[in-house]
Amino acid sequence: MALPLTHDDPQQLGPFRLIARLGGGGMGTVYLGRSPGGRTVALKTMHERIATQATFRSRFRLEIDAARVIGERYGAAVVDADPFAAVPWLATEYVLGPPLDEAVALSGPLPERSVRALGAALCAALGQLHGSDVVHRDLKPSNILVTAFGPKVIDFGIARAIGDQRLTSVGVTAGTPAFMSPEQAMGQEHTSAGDVFALAGVLIFAATGHGPFGGGQPADLLYRVRFAEPDLTGLPADLLPVLTRCLNKDPAHRPSLAELGDQLSHAEEDFTDHLPETVLAEIGRRATDVWTIQPSRLPAPPGSVDEPSPRPAMSRRKLLTLAGGSALGVAGAGVGSWAWLTRRGRPDDTTGGPRPTSTARPANVPSRAVWWTEVNAADETFAPTPVGDLILVMDDNGLMGLDAKTGKERWIRKWVSWRVISDGERAYAYVPDPTSTKGLSVHAIDTKDGRPRRLIGPFPDLHGSHAEQARPLAAADGVIYLAARKRKAGESSVDDKKGWQVMAADLRTGKKLWQEPFTRNSTSGLVANAVGNSLALTWPIVQPLSAEDVIGARHTRTGRMLWSWKLPREPLDSESSLDPGQLVADDERVYFGTDQLYAFRVSDGDVAWMFGKGRDKGSIKESSRPYGRPAVKDGVVYAAEGSRGLVAVEAGSGKLLWEAALGGMPNTDVTPVIGRKYAYVAVGGNAKISAVDLRTHKVAWTLPVPGNFDGAFVAHHRAGTLVWMSGDFVCAIPFE
Repeated sequence: MALPLTHDDPQQLGPFRLIARLGGGGMGTVYLGRSPGGRTVALKTMHERIATQATFRSRFRLEIDAARVIGERYGAAVVDADPFAAVPWLATEYVLGPPLDEAVALSGPLPERSVRALGAALCAALGQLHGSDVVHRDLKPSNILVTAFGPKVIDFGIARAIGDQRLTSVGVTAGTPAFMSPEQAMGQEHTSAGDVFALAGVLIFAATGHGPFGGGQPADLLYRVRFAEPDLTGLPADLLPVLTRCLNKDPAHRPSLAELGDQLSHAEEDFTDHLPETVLAEIGRRATDVWTIQPSRLPAPPGSVDEPSPRPAMSRRKLLTLAGGSALGVAGAGVGSWAWLTRRGRPDDTTGGPRPTSTARPANVPSRAVWWTEVNAADETFAPTPVGDLILVMDDNGLMGLDAKTGKERWIRKWVSWRVISDGERAYAYVPDPTSTKGLSVHAIDTKDGRPRRLIGPFPDLHGSHAEQARPLAAADGVIYLAARKRKAGESSVDDKKGWQVMAADLRTGKKLWQEPFTRNSTSGLVANAVGNSLALTWPIVQPLSAEDVIGARHTRTGRMLWSWKLPREPLDSESSLDPGQLVADDERVYFGTDQLYAFRVSDGDVAWMFGKGRDKGSIKESSRPYGRPAVKDGVVYAAEGSRGLVAVEAGSGKLLWEAALGGMPNTDVTPVIGRKYAYVAVGGNAKISAVDLRTHKVAWTLPVPGNFDGAFVAHHRAGTLVWMSGDFVCAIPFE
């Protein structure tokens, strides 16, 4: 079904003019487009928020390659693509036919002759892939389009070469749980036999209207795929033997594609002769309707600017990230390039005087704002950070210290790749030095002028020369916790065998307290919070359409891992990883929102309580995350729930205390901020902030944010301000 474009959708991708939206999910959006010559295409593009991540860009390039391998007979022909654009895109033919799941919903289970014709054609399609040593890994009804000339296989977002584990970590699942193979569900190698298993599930769905392992939560599905017998109720008797073999838990005992194709062989007739009339009518309707779709675009939300503001130039931080690892991507250009990047705009190492805020209220500043400051291409990946009486923000010039009460600029430092954390009173930074061979150092930032002062280190066994080689995690009680790459002894290169390390150092003495290996090959999304004697950590294990969040704790004195849990995400959830500072805990429990609201005991990792099972979450997409990032204050946990609003539960028991409707869809990606009088919640994407009265549990007021806000908003308790970034502005309203 074609939907209108939103106000902030692009006008064009490459040479193609966008006409409508066809769909979307956690990874990106699919548009209907037309070429200058009038050809109708489907355009797939990535979300901007993940387009800077090298792993996702690599997957997108592999998806384009796999689409070309399968060809136009068995897939959607590739018309054009630009995998290296700032936001990569892929244009394919617009396939005239419904997805298999919609076809079954429309006509009911397909007759046996249709299933056989479908299966034989899909065997040929997968054979085309496997002949080029590519496996699909996510074959399911929604990825198969039924056309008058045969089925077409689409969506190769997690396809890869057989035996290629570069984009898959050991123990990580990738795919859709209901149609996974057992080996895939265990995070093991998925060969062509895994595609055979998935194909059998697809054919069972086509013949019966249900999958072989039912539905439900991902964890339940993964268990049934691995250990339970399939539900073959309603499967025609003649298909039972061969499809049962395909679902053997042991891949060695499944038939090959060629053998399966032979057993599914059907009379030599046109594919259309095997399709029900209702499906043929739907194919005809789509072929006609596509030419009647006219370009339309939804207006901007009320209170926003009439026209979208020109997008600011790409910040240096983003440019460096796209280059392949922040400063690492330009290190080969020599010190001269590094100096140019850090000195552009103003002389290096100058504080620059305060820039006065404008007295004329700009379009991006709402009426309730008490101050606003214009910045140069705000870096939305760095949330405003309270430090003493300052708010730290990052823009294209570097790190900036703003007075939290007035918004006046106190100082700015021209380094594009500092990684900064705060304990509330002091700020600490990893300041990479590409000319240094001495190892990792950590600096304290002087809040008076922003100058960095080396505080601990250097540690010669850890890297300290490039931005992507270390990450400060948390600072509390005189201790700083970091993740850093191990360096080969006596060399400047990374020790890939030892990889990442988690360490703690005393901020007073500079002494390293402990260092332990971190078992992941990346620290992307790693967030920590020091709670008593434990360092609580969480990080995502992300694959397209399948992901988990790991949450655990290390002992703050020894670094020993105390406990850990894996929480499967909903398939459409790509955003439950946290920003720095957003792992929420009190003295006794760590709180996390995903399929339910969880409370883990800090002491032993046991689940103290879960909230949300069986509750009506409102009108949210199936397989999307119903519970947002929680906040905790004074023994109450607050979280956005589905489309319904805000829930408040007792921190000790998980008992529901109250709930509040917000008059709009809450944003589960933004943590609520809790004041003395109000709970502040993001609503309508990032277009509004609603204040819920903590006494009446009603919305007291809603503030439209013209142009939306970038990421999180934070409270500066001492200054009494709630601060966010919106485009080229930092804004604040009273925090009550």
